[in-house]
Amino acid sequence: MSITTDILRARAAGSFWLQLAAVALPLLLIAPAFWNGYPLLQWDTGGYLARWYEGYLVPSRSTVFGLYLHYGENFGFWINLAVQSLATLWLLQLTLRVLGLMQTFRFVAISLLLILSTALPWLASMLLTDIFAGLSILSLFLLIVGASRTSVLEKISLFAFTAFAAATHSATLGVLLGLCVAGWMMQPFLGRRLPIAGLAQASLTIVAGGLMLIAANHALSGKWAWTPGGTGVAFGRMMQDGIVARFLSDNCPREKFKLCPYRDELPATADEFLWGKSMFNTLGRFEGMNDEMGAIVVQSLADYPAWQAGAALRAMGQQLLHVATGEGASVWIPHTYGIIERYIPTQVAPMRAARQQNWGLDFDYINWLHVPVALVSMLGLLALLGHALAHRRLDDLTLLAATVTLALLGNAFICGVISGPHDRYGARMVWVATFVVLMALFRSIGDDDDEEPADEASAAARQEVEHAGLVDLVADRAHVVAARNIEHVRAGDDRS
Repeated sequence: MSITTDILRARAAGSFWLQLAAVALPLLLIAPAFWNGYPLLQWDTGGYLARWYEGYLVPSRSTVFGLYLHYGENFGFWINLAVQSLATLWLLQLTLRVLGLMQTFRFVAISLLLILSTALPWLASMLLTDIFAGLSILSLFLLIVGASRTSVLEKISLFAFTAFAAATHSATLGVLLGLCVAGWMMQPFLGRRLPIAGLAQASLTIVAGGLMLIAANHALSGKWAWTPGGTGVAFGRMMQDGIVARFLSDNCPREKFKLCPYRDELPATADEFLWGKSMFNTLGRFEGMNDEMGAIVVQSLADYPAWQAGAALRAMGQQLLHVATGEGASVWIPHTYGIIERYIPTQVAPMRAARQQNWGLDFDYINWLHVPVALVSMLGLLALLGHALAHRRLDDLTLLAATVTLALLGNAFICGVISGPHDRYGARMVWVATFVVLMALFRSIGDDDDEEPADEASAAARQEVEHAGLVDLVADRAHVVAARNIEHVRAGDDRS
């Protein structure tokens, strides 16, 4: 097959735009940090940073993520943002490729729309575990369904990334575990759509993540222990729902709980109780209250099952609607500032000069767009699943939509029921729904057939054609014959 000057020029132009996108997209993905003048911080950031220096475990602060942040300190944490940006783009393009939807224009367009309309760039620009919550859903999915369409190096990278993400936050690990359990339950019905080898690899990432966390906890604290704090956070949510006050009223003074003298003075919110100036501090915080809070949580579950179930369902429903961007980033966060000033004094000057520390962040206007997009995206997932059910079609995109739907429900249950509804918990996951909906929209208006390629080999062959730049040159029929039908191309090659 000869190659004309027009084809060479088209290839050169495509290569130019691909190279431009490779440079521009990683920078655009962390544009909020550039605009801020420093990586974005959040209330919880300080707790993770301190893990390397303080040498003991604190509730809900992963030592694995603390180590990850520590290794970026000498670079002003910009290396952490670079990792987050590049990992995000890698997983976006790999998902498109595995699903047979990868084209340069489509990848760039979807990436730009995510940057403009979702929390994704704010998550990638922040020193917090949240960016890994959504990305791990994609990496777990690719481990399961993309075995024959990814290289050995990609499989190893996906495994390591998913295990690390699971170790950064217990809620993320819980969601991933739930997806694996759901996958094993559905495997007998879906057969080759959910390969056993892929499910086994995905399940092992949960084990690897747990071992990684326990090993890091031992290395920094000398204790073979899980990150503490689960029952304390659950206690706060129950207190906010009024369950703790009722329990204390029913059981005091018959039982000698430390909280009995304060049963009429409990704060209105869990955040005020756990992180404000409340009797929790007076009674020794987690160290002094863990046993009592755990006992109250367990006993109140047995004493008020209907109340607990109703409160849990309400919290889950509310969490699904809490999807605004920026919670905890546009408020005064003295704890994080204090940790940086105490342990990383070289970062104090650039931190104080940032817009965030000078009240320059306002997410109200941003959320005029982000919140409707997030809510519509979740409805879009349901529409995709409904359409697939009506047409009895289960392709990989539908399977991804189902996976993301389960992840959103699992996230809402774990975070809403245990910690109480927060916008941060919703925003860190819902952008993945937008990604899936955008893929479906681009597929429906693009030049791809609605049906998947006949088999995985034809999908891989089609990808080779696309990456060679031939699909965009179909109009040159003298040199590209039947590029849209890859089976015909392969058959012609066999005959020659």
